[in-house]
Amino acid sequence: MYQTCIFCKKPLGSNEVVESFPVGRRLAFDASKGRLWVVCTRCQRWNLTPLEDRWEAVEDCERLFRATPMRASTENIGIARHREGLDLVRIGEPQRGEFAAWRYGDQFRRRYRRQLAWAGAMGGCVLLGGSGFVSLPFAVVSVVGFGVYPALAWEYLRPRTKVRMDANMADGPDTPGHVIRFSLRDLRSVRLLPNDDEPGFKVEVLRGMRKARFLGEDGRRVAASIVPHLNGWGGSRLSVQRAVQEIESEGHPSRFVTHVAELGYRDWRGRSGYIRSIPDTTRLAVEMALHEEQERRALEGELWILEQAWKEAEEIAAIADDLLLPAGTDAFFARYGDGT
Repeated sequence: MYQTCIFCKKPLGSNEVVESFPVGRRLAFDASKGRLWVVCTRCQRWNLTPLEDRWEAVEDCERLFRATPMRASTENIGIARHREGLDLVRIGEPQRGEFAAWRYGDQFRRRYRRQLAWAGAMGGCVLLGGSGFVSLPFAVVSVVGFGVYPALAWEYLRPRTKVRMDANMADGPDTPGHVIRFSLRDLRSVRLLPNDDEPGFKVEVLRGMRKARFLGEDGRRVAASIVPHLNGWGGSRLSVQRAVQEIESEGHPSRFVTHVAELGYRDWRGRSGYIRSIPDTTRLAVEMALHEEQERRALEGELWILEQAWKEAEEIAAIADDLLLPAGTDAFFARYGDGT
C-alpha cells in the first residue's frame, strides 16, 4: 500500500474512515468495475491502487457513500463529503439524493432544550414579580419583576441574523456594505412567495411601511438565514422524519421550497405566504432543504473537474488492469459474457 503520489511524489495523506484502506483524503471508486483511486490533493492526479488492496475498500467506500447525506451527482460521477473530512468520489449511475434525519435531529433537540430553559427562566421571573412581595422586600421584587420587560424588549429587537447582499439583486433598503440585519420583529413579517418572473421563489420582508424583496440567490440566502430563527423550538425525532419525507416527495430541495411557496399558507387574518404560518413540520423541512441546497452547490462546483479527471484516469486504469489478465480473456468474455 503506497503512501505517496506516483506523479508528484507528495504524501497522499491518511484517513480514519475507511479501515480497510486508510490512505488518502479523497478516494474515487467504481464499484461495477472494482477500481479504486487515491486522488492526490496536491496535483489532483488519480493514483490507481493495486488489485489486492481494492475489493474490501471499494465495498466500504460504497457503504460510506450511501450513508453520507451530503452528496451531489451528475450523470456519471458523484461526490460525498464525510463529516470526518474524507471525500468519496463515486463513478457510475448516481444514487438518489437522500436526507438523513440524524443530521438535524440532535440540532433540533438542542434548540428545544435551550428554548425550554429560556422560557422557564422568564416564567420564573414573572411569577416572582407577581407573588414574591409576600416574602421579599419590595425593592428586590421590583428589580426582578420589572427587569423582565427590558429583557423581553431586548430579545425582540436585537439583531438575530445578518446577510450579505448583492446590491444588484436586492430590491429594498440599502445598508452600508450591503449587510442587512434582521431582528425578531423583522422575522415575524417574512413571507415566502412564488417568483412571478421566473421559476423559483422570492422572500419579502416588511419593515414599517416599506417592503424589501429578495430574488434568486439573495432570496435563498435570506431564507436560509431567517428560517432557523423561526424554528427556535426545534423538533422531535418524529417531526424530523416527517420533514424528510416531505422533501423527498418533491425529489429535490429547491423544488420543495418552491412548492411550499406556491402553496401560500395563510395566517389567521387570511394573509398568504408568511413563513411563521407554515406548519411546524413543513417549516422544519424548509430549513433542511435550504441548507441542503446550499451545501450541494458547494460540492457541485467540483464535479465538472472531477469528471474530466476521471475520464483520463479510467483510460489508464483499463490499460493497467488488462495487462494483468491472461491472454485471450477479452475474446472469452466477448463470446460468452452477458455484456456487463
